[in-house]
Amino acid sequence: MRKDTGGGVRPGLCDIFAAVSAVTASRPTVQANNSIANPEPKLHEGSVRLIGTRWSPRVHQIKDFLSRSRVPFLWLDIDLDEEARRAATAAVEGESKFPILIFPDGTVLQNPEVRDLAEKLGLDTEPPSHNWDIVIVGGGPAGITASIYGASEGLRTVVLDQTVPGGQASYSASIENYPGFPEGMSGSELASRAVRQAERFGAEVLVTRKAIGLRVDGDRIVVSLDDSGELESKAVLLTVGLSFRWLDAPGCAPLVGAGIYYGAVTAEAAACTGHDIYVLGGGNSAAQAALLLARYAKRVFILTLEDTLEETMSRYLVDRIRSTSNIVVKTNHTIVGAEGADHLERLSVQNLKTGGIDVVPAHSLFVFIGATPNTEWLPPSIERDDKGFVRSGFDFAIEHKRPVNWSLDRTPFMLETSVPGVFVAGDARSGSVKRLTAAVGEGAMAVHFIHRYCSTRKLAP
Repeated sequence: MRKDTGGGVRPGLCDIFAAVSAVTASRPTVQANNSIANPEPKLHEGSVRLIGTRWSPRVHQIKDFLSRSRVPFLWLDIDLDEEARRAATAAVEGESKFPILIFPDGTVLQNPEVRDLAEKLGLDTEPPSHNWDIVIVGGGPAGITASIYGASEGLRTVVLDQTVPGGQASYSASIENYPGFPEGMSGSELASRAVRQAERFGAEVLVTRKAIGLRVDGDRIVVSLDDSGELESKAVLLTVGLSFRWLDAPGCAPLVGAGIYYGAVTAEAAACTGHDIYVLGGGNSAAQAALLLARYAKRVFILTLEDTLEETMSRYLVDRIRSTSNIVVKTNHTIVGAEGADHLERLSVQNLKTGGIDVVPAHSLFVFIGATPNTEWLPPSIERDDKGFVRSGFDFAIEHKRPVNWSLDRTPFMLETSVPGVFVAGDARSGSVKRLTAAVGEGAMAVHFIHRYCSTRKLAP
């Protein structure tokens, strides 16, 4: 159920997901006498207006949140657009704090936190209850699938996502190998469809909520939240997914969000129009990013460590890249440095065969060099492998042993961790297949084992 905020029924997350992710700002119109018309700024009906500077990391954060949430917005750059400056002056009295967001109802937010923005958009950020049958930590494909199956079977189910649902899949501009969708779709669209199903069955999906701790309290498992709140449940499913691995090269860290980006291609693609853009990485995510960027950029350079794209990339993507005239592939190359005053201006590109380094002008760099599991917040009692991925019943069965401090007579179920009642599914599971359909399958399977766990402990609703 959605919460009433005093103005009627609060929309669900699926209602906020719009049919388009972002629209560009309109330009001043040209009159018949060729003079520039400068009408008073008008907010396009149904769209959020975002005003700020192109290279602000805060602007990038908000653009990325809106794009992944499929919320239509108009982006106005105060450095380039007179309309943006006039809109900011009209909206705010006194000194402006950018970025500024203007909403269709006239509300203005200045440099808001993402959670404040989410609440203004009507997204759920607060749990309506503290007691659940299943708490699912992570709103990627595995987590949302599990919420569909859990809620449809009558389990009181809540999903926590520290940003917006979809996981890394929501960054994909086009997913073409998911069964049943031969024309493909964006990752954010796939996420919105799944959330719609989950909420239809009664699951609660919370955004911008981060789990920071987990403990067992008798027959209940307690998940601690980032605002000191807690949720209690009969079982917990960890579908925490992965975070992008950061590029550890001199000069890169200060420029994140100001020319260097992790994912976020759909949010920044239009701003790359007419420029030379670099994509670091040789996997499918890098390929999809390059193909989208090529629609806007002058040239897109793909830099990859491998000798050939075929080593790490699906064949259909390799074929498309090779048939796209403004994509240049440079194998055996990497980035070893970045420079820029307040935004990215130059990259140091190294040829791994010769060792030579070229310093090249660059407008933007999109990094896809792997990912790490979001498991650092878990207690030591939940066993992980040497890379931080969560071990499960699959691992213990192969090793023919139980977890170190396992307290039950039975062995762990296939997706159960070293703590009874805590399950794991998707990319963060040790030994998982890093594919969208595999994560979806594990999410569904996890609910089956949660039912078995509740039955053995006489905890079934």
